[in-house]
Amino acid sequence: MTTSSRIIWQCCEFDELSSYDLYRILQLRAEVFVVEQNCVYQDVDELDLQALHVAGYLQAEDSKLSLTCYVRLLPPGVKYETASIGRVATKKSLRGGGLGKALMQQSIAYCHNEWPGTVITISAQQHLQKFYTELGFTAESEPYDEDGIPHIEMKLTP
Repeated sequence: MTTSSRIIWQCCEFDELSSYDLYRILQLRAEVFVVEQNCVYQDVDELDLQALHVAGYLQAEDSKLSLTCYVRLLPPGVKYETASIGRVATKKSLRGGGLGKALMQQSIAYCHNEWPGTVITISAQQHLQKFYTELGFTAESEPYDEDGIPHIEMKLTP
């Protein structure tokens, strides 16, 4: 059984997050974006308050849930005219086994459920363009710098 098939998914609004869940989410985001990618930027922003938060938890033998991956979904009109998926993070030790793909598939499904018929926009790290293309996204911009990392805007049209 793959790791991604053993994930328990949670999608909730900011005020539905427990303090424990919020702590683990912010910890994972700092681990991936600030420490691993050596990127100094304001991660905690007002957009978290308007977002849906998608988290994937792996249940251990002792029944304790461990956060493995996370994204935030923003409704149309908040960051882009479209819905958007951002802050995509997977624990480094669990990459390469399909968890990122499962996370994005869940996120796309949640977007389509919450905002039917909407286009989804992402600001993807350029080196992940092929990964997102395989999920149906198409490049909509030339590469640009975002916090010292080359990015490309991509969209998924329903």
